[in-house]
Amino acid sequence: MPLLLGPFVRCRFSATLLVLWLVLAGFTCTGSEHTATATLPAAFTDLLPHFLIEPQDEYIVKNKPVTLTCRSTPATQIYFKCNGEWVHQDDHLIERTVDPATALPIMQVTIDITRQQVEKIFGLDEYWCQCVAWSTTGTQKSQKAYIRIAYLRKNFEEEPQGKEVALDQEVLLRCHPPEGVPEAEVEWQRNEDVLNPASDPNFFITADHNLVIKKARLADTGNYTCVAKNIVARRKSNSATVLVYVDGGWSEWSKWSACGADCSMWRSRECTQPSPGTGGKECQGLDLQSLNCTSEQCPQTVSGAEDVALYVGMVALALCLTLLLIVVVMVYRRKKEGLDADVADSSILTTGFQPMGIKPSKPENSHLLTIQPDLTTTTTSYQGTLRSRHDATGKFSMTNGPLLDPLPNGSHTLHNGKLNSDPSEFVSRLSSQSYFKTLPRDVANTSYGTFNFLGGRLTIPNTGISLLIPPEAIPRGKIYEIYLTVQRKEDLRLPLAGCQTLLSPVVSCGPPGVVLSRPVILSMDHCSDGCLDNWAIRLKKQNYEGAWEDVLLMGEELVSEPYYCQLEAETCRLFSEQLGTFALVGESLHMGAAKRLRLVLFSDAYCSTLEYNIRVYCMDDTQDVFKEVMQMERQLGGRLIDEPHILLFKDSYHNLRLSIHDMPQAHWRSKLLAGYQEIPFYHIWNGSQRYLHCTFTLERLSLSTCELTCQLCVWQVEGEGQSFSLDFNIAKDTRAVDSEFLLMDSNATALAGPSAFQIPYLIRQKICSSLDAPCPNGADWRMLAQRLKLERHMSFFASKASPTSVILDLWEAQHFHSGNINQLATVMADIGKQEAMIFLVSDGEC
Repeated sequence: MPLLLGPFVRCRFSATLLVLWLVLAGFTCTGSEHTATATLPAAFTDLLPHFLIEPQDEYIVKNKPVTLTCRSTPATQIYFKCNGEWVHQDDHLIERTVDPATALPIMQVTIDITRQQVEKIFGLDEYWCQCVAWSTTGTQKSQKAYIRIAYLRKNFEEEPQGKEVALDQEVLLRCHPPEGVPEAEVEWQRNEDVLNPASDPNFFITADHNLVIKKARLADTGNYTCVAKNIVARRKSNSATVLVYVDGGWSEWSKWSACGADCSMWRSRECTQPSPGTGGKECQGLDLQSLNCTSEQCPQTVSGAEDVALYVGMVALALCLTLLLIVVVMVYRRKKEGLDADVADSSILTTGFQPMGIKPSKPENSHLLTIQPDLTTTTTSYQGTLRSRHDATGKFSMTNGPLLDPLPNGSHTLHNGKLNSDPSEFVSRLSSQSYFKTLPRDVANTSYGTFNFLGGRLTIPNTGISLLIPPEAIPRGKIYEIYLTVQRKEDLRLPLAGCQTLLSPVVSCGPPGVVLSRPVILSMDHCSDGCLDNWAIRLKKQNYEGAWEDVLLMGEELVSEPYYCQLEAETCRLFSEQLGTFALVGESLHMGAAKRLRLVLFSDAYCSTLEYNIRVYCMDDTQDVFKEVMQMERQLGGRLIDEPHILLFKDSYHNLRLSIHDMPQAHWRSKLLAGYQEIPFYHIWNGSQRYLHCTFTLERLSLSTCELTCQLCVWQVEGEGQSFSLDFNIAKDTRAVDSEFLLMDSNATALAGPSAFQIPYLIRQKICSSLDAPCPNGADWRMLAQRLKLERHMSFFASKASPTSVILDLWEAQHFHSGNINQLATVMADIGKQEAMIFLVSDGEC
């Protein structure tokens, strides 16, 4: 019977050999010399073809093509179909044989698949192929074989972190290998030697590739590396150092000694069970104990003339030391007696504010501008109700109020002005002090000053970090040298676990342990989305041993604690009665929590080659990180090529992707092999660096090409994204790093005395004395807090001796650079207090 070959009705044979082969195999051919119809022997005409070999899944490594094979019997023809389309018959390699046992004809067909064929449909669907075999009875289809391009990305999604663990403690080292096809296999190495859990049951590798050390031994100390590999490549993570330490333990007490001549006996013990090792803690407690003996056990001794002489000498020595100490104290107090003097210069009344040129409505009150200061007023705890006043609309006459009372006469001296000592001299002078051991020697990011009871302010330019030292925070008669610095990540480690992420710079102010009469205010930026419902934000403080402790949970502050925080949209204000090293750490409560990332683009200022680099920085949205990147790019000779963008990065475990599009193909091409670059989620959320960057290397086809237009996109997978539309000339250095994008703060880094505050010292005292006293109508510090939108902190203000003073401290911290003191005067006038008359004066009357 005639046989249809493949999808064609007839097959054309141009060679006589093929016809002869069909005759020998039992086929008959009819037709002309060039056209033949193959016919199976009658015994095989009722058999369906079945497959001896079917195509299997394959991976394309680099640019090497893969071969698919299909073998069937009895079959007259076999063709491959890939992604629903027939493969051209010229691409088939066909072999025909006969099974000697059954005399059935066997046909084998192979085809090659290249990387270019697979990439044509990449992203739309997976590339697949199957073969179809024909016989006189019908057709059969093989299974589908999927062809994928093999790869293994460079960056691990989570790398192991170093740990210090006690002996016999369980250790967990996490590893999430890079994305790859086929999926990467993982093995662990210790000091470059492969770990085999089968030979050492103390090790266990979980299904998600984490390494568990069941009981840490001293021999387990070492560098651990996670290794991922597949058919394409082999990747190694950063090494994580595991240090197994031994805490010391006491031996048993020895027996009591015999009772000595001093009527005491003793016993001892040693820190040897076990001895501390590899950084473990020493034993805590006494290693020697003594006990008075009973009268029967105590040997009787008779005091002689030698003992009497000894006691007399000791008493005489004690009297001499006491007299010497009294003389030293009297000399010291005389040298310092001028520190607390009063003000003789009435110009201090107008220091730190700008007049509006509005004359007072009552000339008879002009004596307010020359009133004498009262620096002897003491403060008392506020007593009164916290009832809000919402219905106070009237004004109150203050003609006989405490504000207009004259102040006592006297003469005082206020230290006022900028501190301009050499920063390097300050660092070297304090380097030997014990409290200065953790302070980095980075003079560019350190501010310091010398302050007394008048207070002052420290600022680190272009970082958003400042320390306000209110008046009376330093006890009278004391002078402190205070520093403020921002710590870089290489200086110290802040442990993060789980969903925790660093939201602020690590800031140190000191020296630790100084005595403060009132809380200082530390201001620093944060990068949270500002929604406390999404976060559990904790204030961490480093103790003297270097360990980090939780000292405050935002939203659950206790007014009795020495720390209190106000979280604004981009800034945190920390009231602290102790100096030290602080940082904000956030723990997301659900996937809606987001931290702000600042996206900044840089390129080379000058390009003389065909290659051109664009660097995309993804950093925490705080001014100190932006300043650090700017300083680094200035050293590299980079330039900004667009305005920074803000991206909300959510705790969704999805990575950040970056891609570049819409370049003029006639002039530019990207050297990036993949469609995008990717930064792993964990590197951003709880990585060790607060800024990361990716580089796009572009190539221009001619040196004369200078205009570049493209679209650069940055987005979180299944999250928000930002795009930069770039259109600039690479030959023109129009936005160098040291342009207006890096505006250096012209203000002094340290201000002491009244120049550090907008509200003059004497006016501040009168405001406090006027508003601290509770008013039945609510026209007191409570209304001031309401008008300044600070009513959430009423309980905190009420716990202080002078609530008004704390409110004014916070206002000073918020408005030092941008505040208008006349706006505060307007608030005072609305309350009904005539302190506004002191502010609203013209230049001539000052």
